[in-house]
Amino acid sequence: MANPFRLRAAALTTTAVLLSAVLAGCGGDGAEDGDLTRQKLDWQDCPAPSAAEGGGSPPSPLPNGTEWQCATMKAPLDWGEPKGETIGIALIRAKAGGPADKRIGSLVFNFGGPGGSGVTTLPAFGADYAALRTRYDLVSFDPRGVGRSAPVTCESDAQLDVYFQQDATPEDGAERAQLLQRTRRFNAACERNSEKILPHVRTTDAARDMELMRQVLGDAKLHYFGISYGTELGGVYAHLFPRHVGRAVLDAVVDPTQTPEQSALGQARGFQRALDSFAQDCTSKTTECPVGDTEQEVKDRIADLLADLEKKPIPGIFPRRLTQTAATNGIAQSLYSKDFWEYLTEGLKEAYDGDGKILMLLSDSMNGRSDNGEYSNLTAANIAINCSDEKPRYTADYVQRKLPEFRRASPLFGDYLAWGMVGCTDWAVPGAADHPDVSAPGSAPILVVGNTGDPATPYEGARKMADALGKGVAVELTYKGQGHGAYDSKNTCVQSAVNGYLLDGKVPKAGTVCS
Repeated sequence: MANPFRLRAAALTTTAVLLSAVLAGCGGDGAEDGDLTRQKLDWQDCPAPSAAEGGGSPPSPLPNGTEWQCATMKAPLDWGEPKGETIGIALIRAKAGGPADKRIGSLVFNFGGPGGSGVTTLPAFGADYAALRTRYDLVSFDPRGVGRSAPVTCESDAQLDVYFQQDATPEDGAERAQLLQRTRRFNAACERNSEKILPHVRTTDAARDMELMRQVLGDAKLHYFGISYGTELGGVYAHLFPRHVGRAVLDAVVDPTQTPEQSALGQARGFQRALDSFAQDCTSKTTECPVGDTEQEVKDRIADLLADLEKKPIPGIFPRRLTQTAATNGIAQSLYSKDFWEYLTEGLKEAYDGDGKILMLLSDSMNGRSDNGEYSNLTAANIAINCSDEKPRYTADYVQRKLPEFRRASPLFGDYLAWGMVGCTDWAVPGAADHPDVSAPGSAPILVVGNTGDPATPYEGARKMADALGKGVAVELTYKGQGHGAYDSKNTCVQSAVNGYLLDGKVPKAGTVCS
């Protein structure tokens, strides 16, 4: 089972909603001579999101009335054969709202995952980037294998319900065998249903798509805002095309030097730190913390709840029951943003009384499940991209030996993150490398923003990314906050620094700290 904790920014949008191929009707004309850089995009009103994108209604206009437009860009299925078969890459944009003579170009966003739909995520956060739209067209896309861009398909909705209810932390040989069998079945379904696209969803493929996108959009340089996994994609693009990097920001930074094992262990520490911060915050308020009187009691009660759910799940969202796996997933999802801590508090309080609905809603959002029972292809794409990128393959015996180290990193999340490492063991496509190459000599400055309280992409990754990009390329900025990412925290110091660079080219002083 792939590690669901790696489903990052895209899952935040789904939570907000739950709790408060070719893009239909949008085409693009390819150049007749086969030169895809000369294709003209046919921008049209956006349709409702597809099931693979998460479903729902067409994107609402921005507060000032600006409508979103969608198009499809043709890209090679196989970048090794650039004039061969093509696929459609779904795009969305909101045109710049400032004076035409002040327009810089397009600002391309990737919100993470991997597997998140940029076509649905950008409109959800669009108002947050109003300042940037004064000089840029805001643009995002569904990366290949995601949403409407030749989506990876694995299991049916009913099968996924079973998949996400399975015991993800086996305690004996029989449970381990069951987990491995279920993982092989899922991976085989991906190969059976997505055989054509599966070998072509590596991050390097998506980076080449972005280079084509830059040319089709008519920009001399790629101006880019990458969040979470989007920072890895941005780093890989900078490595492949350093001279074409414009103004770029990487927020919630992936450590590009880590193996999958090291990444999982880092996330165990990160989520544990976030849980500690939640417990401290709850118990330090003037009002009584409803889930424990002390920080340790909060964490102990959560551990006891998960142990009880292992033996006896409680009612969740009918007819499904809240299992230990679903509860752990829901708790992790709530730690992505401090804004979700109130949902975690309420979800725990209700679970202690036998009602698992809120924790299951949080878990569903992590897994890309809508309230109508349909799943986006977030999980399928996430697994396909990760397993295609990552060369190491881990056995159950290896994970078993590593459990003590993971448990020391996080008593609550350690086992879950460790067993997530077996998800790629039987994957049909060989992994590309131990870790991505992001060295980018000759690139324009890239602003790297790390958050000290980030659970999913721990703060240490920002410095590792800065070092890996190379001397004279990265400019590091630190935000002392909580949650996943910095810009969308609304911190004025962070936003002023980022906006100053993207809008005016003012590079912040290296080592700037915002709190």
